[in-house]
Amino acid sequence: MSAPAPASAQADMDHCREAIRTGSLSFHAASRLLPRSVRDPALALYAFCRLADDAVDEVAEKGPAVLELRDRLDLAFAGRPKDAPADRAFARVIEAFDMPRALPEALLEGLAWDATDRRYATLSELRGYSARVASAVGAMMCVLMRVRDADALARACDLGVAMQLTNIARDVGEDARAGRLYLPTEWLDAAGVEAEAFLADPRFTPEIAGIVRRLLAEARRLYDRSEAGVAALPVAVRPGILAARHIYDGIGGSIRRAGHDSITIRARTSKAQKLGWVAQATMQAGLVTLLPRSAILHAKPLDEVAFLVHAAADPRPARGGWSEELTAVFAQLAAHDRPDGARGT
Repeated sequence: MSAPAPASAQADMDHCREAIRTGSLSFHAASRLLPRSVRDPALALYAFCRLADDAVDEVAEKGPAVLELRDRLDLAFAGRPKDAPADRAFARVIEAFDMPRALPEALLEGLAWDATDRRYATLSELRGYSARVASAVGAMMCVLMRVRDADALARACDLGVAMQLTNIARDVGEDARAGRLYLPTEWLDAAGVEAEAFLADPRFTPEIAGIVRRLLAEARRLYDRSEAGVAALPVAVRPGILAARHIYDGIGGSIRRAGHDSITIRARTSKAQKLGWVAQATMQAGLVTLLPRSAILHAKPLDEVAFLVHAAADPRPARGGWSEELTAVFAQLAAHDRPDGARGT
């Protein structure tokens, strides 16, 4: 891949920075605490991930959007990115940090699951989805920090799952009104909530409140576990990662204060609250340096994220083709979009 002109690279970064500033206020606030050597590639990474998420989430025909993202990721790893700022910036990140292909591949697999309207029966299955759409990003962030330690990666993946469970808890009503369901269907069954009836008429009930409470309890458990990994990160990045942890956990706090009602209310946090969590993270990062490392750092990774830890810890990033599982999902999407069930490539 030929080196881009500095002005072009800077223009691409400016575009990524603006996309995150307007599209992800929580990450933008936390990223300001990262050193520039990590912040700029992180902004490029998040801009590409945001582009991928929006490309699938904001269109009616999700299958073609996922297949286009597959092609864009292929081009980025080939060093010939699509002529778009986020693609060019992400291709530079891939090259500069030896990004393991399995990590953005996992993200795309999660988006492909969205495109096939997959539902999740158990908490384990939901963690598997969260691993792909969130923990994969956490593992990529570790790569940007030059951290390939398996224990640190496992805790970063804990943080990713916790963040995604928080997002799901916040968006229950919004998702249901769009015909999407992420709540574990076994939990719904146990609470006497019929999934299709809930999607047809999403209402806040004590049963739904109980399910949201359970999701947030699992998220809180993983937020707490993730903190042990901060000590294994470079000193300069610790405030930013702790800020992200507290800002997202703060969304869960807002849901709790609303009585776990995420049907009629969408939890929000204020700028003042974010600044408070940033200050808390900065002070806590200083204490991390002084205190002994927690034994929780060495806890076994969640089964659902182990493949990400293995991929990111391997210093020899795989640059090959798509996994068999993801190839099968692509084939399913392509077949669905062909008229009259026609076959062929």
